[in-house]
Amino acid sequence: MAPAGKPGQFTGIDFKRWQQKMFFYLTTLYLKWFTSEDAPEVPKGTSDKERFVIVEAWKHSDFLCRNYILSGLQDNLYNVYSGTKTSKEL
Repeated sequence: MAPAGKPGQFTGIDFKRWQQKMFFYLTTLYLKWFTSEDAPEVPKGTSDKERFVIVEAWKHSDFLCRNYILSGLQDNLYNVYSGTKTSKEL
């Protein structure tokens, strides 16, 4: 499935509409679940290499999701929320 068109920037008006458009956009990019779930717990007995790959893959995808959301905010809102650590927190 091709990604939906990126929603316009949120200006502070009609948040629910913008939120739904952003969630749909993130869904098409397979990133929406980063907005509601915590980082996965790596099972005991996982090798250090596998643990590294799992953690880095999560961090990378969460970084993408967080920045897609931030890029959808006007500059004054971006400045307020750019300090968030995860997509879920944002």
